[in-house]
Amino acid sequence: MRSVSVYGMYQTNKKGDTMVLNDDFKSAAERVTQLPKRPPNDILLQLYALFKQSTVGDVTGDRPGFADFEGRAKFDAWNKLQGKSADEAKQEYISLVEKLEQDAAG
Repeated sequence: MRSVSVYGMYQTNKKGDTMVLNDDFKSAAERVTQLPKRPPNDILLQLYALFKQSTVGDVTGDRPGFADFEGRAKFDAWNKLQGKSADEAKQEYISLVEKLEQDAAG
């Protein structure tokens, strides 16, 4: 499967392209903090979950208690990505940030 990255380079499963993916992911993580408008909570949860899946892997630990609404929402969003590879999560994160940037541009 091939997809176009932020910088127009093609990504495959080759080792060198993984480095490009990592660079694109880091760039997207920086750019998302510079969006002119804060995304809605459901999108923020999606970004959080994709970032965690990309950097940590599958969710671990116990689900936060009932009183911790934010913690439970984050845990649940991340848990939905169980089994997704880091590279796949990174690509989805990059695509979501690009979409948010396009939406912000008009």
